[in-house]
Amino acid sequence: MSTLMEQRGWFSALASSSEPERSGPEPDWLRNTRDLARSAINELPVPNRKLEAWRYTSIEGLLQQQFTPAVEQGHSWTHEELEPWLGPATDVYRLVFVNGQCIPRLATGLELPTGVALGSLRAALGTDPKLLATWLNHTGAHEEHLFSALNTALIHDGLLLHIAAGVQLDRPVEVVYLNLEQDQALLNQPRNLIVLEPGASATLVERFIGADEAVYFHNQVTELVLQEDAELRHYRMQEESRTAWHLSSLYLSQDARSRYQGTTLSFGGRWARTEYQTRFQHEAAHCDLNGLYTVGKGQLTDFHLDIRHSVPNCTSRERFKGILFGKGRAVFDGRILVEKQAQKSDAQLRNDNLMLVRDAEVDTKPQLEIHADDVQCSHGTTVGQLDPQQVFYLRSRGIDTDSARRMLCLGFAGEVIDTIEIPALREQAMERLTATIRTATETLE
Repeated sequence: MSTLMEQRGWFSALASSSEPERSGPEPDWLRNTRDLARSAINELPVPNRKLEAWRYTSIEGLLQQQFTPAVEQGHSWTHEELEPWLGPATDVYRLVFVNGQCIPRLATGLELPTGVALGSLRAALGTDPKLLATWLNHTGAHEEHLFSALNTALIHDGLLLHIAAGVQLDRPVEVVYLNLEQDQALLNQPRNLIVLEPGASATLVERFIGADEAVYFHNQVTELVLQEDAELRHYRMQEESRTAWHLSSLYLSQDARSRYQGTTLSFGGRWARTEYQTRFQHEAAHCDLNGLYTVGKGQLTDFHLDIRHSVPNCTSRERFKGILFGKGRAVFDGRILVEKQAQKSDAQLRNDNLMLVRDAEVDTKPQLEIHADDVQCSHGTTVGQLDPQQVFYLRSRGIDTDSARRMLCLGFAGEVIDTIEIPALREQAMERLTATIRTATETLE
């Protein structure tokens, strides 16, 4: 697929290949939103190496795949069938999506406090269309991003989490996205809307899981709106199939004194990209982003950050770490923009990479663009290998070489893992990381 026309045709064909199933009349605003997105698909630039945001990440392999948009489920999934992936739901409000569609009978613990709406975006079109009309596309997600426009053109289902002013959610919300093998490669496109009104707070956990050898494209758009004094702790663990394509686009809007703390762990996928776009709308907001990625043979993992300080007195922290082995490849493209009026901004960006083999590759590009003169900002990156002296020190204490390497890798990643404040999730993340590192170190000479 070499010509621009062929590439754009790939998007256009998907956008027009399937009309989402409707349970009733479609609101005019939603139909207009879809129409605008389809028009944008014909106008927005196709991601390519000439675009700075896609300089190091090719989509050529993705565009060679043929996907079918997932709509209705042809299989009635049961708890017993999905238990190997779901695991126990202890002390959480849980929603389960299978191939991009919410399965209400798999939800657990949804005796919700007053003022909390949690459920399927598709169902909310029938029960609370005014809420969706007010907030959906609030961040203008499809305006500059071709993959987001594709998601908008085919809005079908996704997560709705709306918390009224002053409500403190007592348990975490856990959302599990299961991408399971089908007779055809599926395009799964959850569209998520998360709104916390003034003074509300919550913890959200998202898990992305794919069946072995399942081929699919998980193209997710998440809009997060935090109003005054709202607080969201957001943990994401990506464990997709090693034959899957994964793109998560998160659009975060923060009002005065709001706080967002996000940690993303990326382990799976053949091609996986996570994008954060953060916009500070009023003063004294804080955004804290953490990420950890492991990249092995045949994998590409990409993190793209666009943090814009447009008002004074806001703070942001970005800390991302990568462990690379096999012939894996990672991309980190982090940008902080401090506009002229954003005095007293405090922004810190850091990316560190640990290369276990010489064949691995990382392209890291932290960027800091400052137009204000009264700020505290810094950025930096490192790329290095395990320190032989540290390995030798551990070996001199009776620890074998593989165990010494694993200990050093776990120590390197610990700063990110420790940002997870849910003990069970932190333990699960550490187990997954330990298994990955064990596989990686056992293949080293």
